[in-house]
Amino acid sequence: MTKKSKFTSKLGFVMAAAGSAVGLGNLWRFPYLAARHGGGTFLFIYVILAVTFGFTLMVTEIAIGRKTERSVLTAYGALNPSFKFLGPLGALIPMIITPYYCVIGGWITKYMCTYVSGHGLEAVSDDYFTQFITGWKEPLIFLIIYVGVNAVIVSAGVQKGIEKFSKILMPILIVLSVIIAVVGLTSKGSMSGLIYYLKPALHGDTAAMKATNLVQAIIAAAGQLFYSLSIAMGILITYGAYMDHKEPIEKSVRNIEVIDTLIAFIAGLIVVPSVFVFAGGAKAASTSGPSLMFVMLPKVFNTMHFGSLIGAAFFALVFLAALTSSMSLMETIVAVVEEVTPLRRPVSSLVSAAGIFLVGIPSMLGYGVWGDVKIFGMQFLDFFDFISNTIMMPILAFLTCVLIGYVTGPKIIKEEIERSETTFKSEKMYNVMVRFVAPVFLLAILGTSIIGLFQG
Repeated sequence: MTKKSKFTSKLGFVMAAAGSAVGLGNLWRFPYLAARHGGGTFLFIYVILAVTFGFTLMVTEIAIGRKTERSVLTAYGALNPSFKFLGPLGALIPMIITPYYCVIGGWITKYMCTYVSGHGLEAVSDDYFTQFITGWKEPLIFLIIYVGVNAVIVSAGVQKGIEKFSKILMPILIVLSVIIAVVGLTSKGSMSGLIYYLKPALHGDTAAMKATNLVQAIIAAAGQLFYSLSIAMGILITYGAYMDHKEPIEKSVRNIEVIDTLIAFIAGLIVVPSVFVFAGGAKAASTSGPSLMFVMLPKVFNTMHFGSLIGAAFFALVFLAALTSSMSLMETIVAVVEEVTPLRRPVSSLVSAAGIFLVGIPSMLGYGVWGDVKIFGMQFLDFFDFISNTIMMPILAFLTCVLIGYVTGPKIIKEEIERSETTFKSEKMYNVMVRFVAPVFLLAILGTSIIGLFQG
């Protein structure tokens, strides 16, 4: 299949792919993991894994997409018919993730509107978030708005939609994150929080305990990278199919890693020192996800000078981060719809948006009127997150490594990269990672996630 549209430049591709990588995981999961797993130690491990483990998986998917010029649904089968079963799995993952991600996007839109309209003090209340998500009218309205914004961007196409908006949104996101971080670090007591965030530390009274904690930090960093870089979501294969054969894959991936790691690091500068000052180190190392974003941080902003303004800027930042990821997820779904139907871009975008909205309704109502309905003891949103992130994504990534490492051989990736670059500079490292190291990490991520679920 030949794609009708391509990214017009390396910058357009990098901004779009970086936008897909920079999402909620950077803002509400990375800071807490860094605080929990030794601060500077975790940061050092994260950077090392980004240029090895993360690089390998990203290069693999982008090269598969560009080589086949297909959606995730049929790309694997184009490489090897015996692995075509990975296509439906790869297509199903974004179809599961996007609806509940858009529900959370609706929550973020609500908070952004609350702060921008000057009602930020209302969000400080202990039950503000609970009252909002347990209702249905407001969550429904904001879900419709959020899905609609995504649909408008995606329906405009690859160049006029995804690429154009990524080039606009990503610089704004970066500038906003830097401004908020600088303002937060000027708050009284923030330097203690900054030291807590950056100082290398391995907790434990004995060498054995420290070694155990080091292993846990490595697995946590690998897991964060895996989820943060849009791996095994179909996005990178889709964007790879839109990448011009003249644009360099290896250099582009390095640029994406720098942007994603920078935003994650700055998110830590925003969150950890502020929470440290407000609630102490223990809270900084134990609070993540919605409880951090929608309950803890509004209280933190309330203690700052110009807190309402900072809160408005912060939730605008979170909105942009969520939007750049969700529009990438929707684009992946639209690419599949366009490949298997005769529908054109506007109609396929509308059909995809309608499907995302309908599938998102259970996640939206799961904390309210459908709160008593659970799947394996989990709310709808938590179950969809578990089955996609914890089970399906690591399995897909592991089998992708098997396909490239042992069936087609890594040479197929090298050949694709060298269509636009003189040599594959990281070839030796890549071969070792894709065949031996990455599969082990992926199995460790899968195992620890499942164990953590049952322990929790």
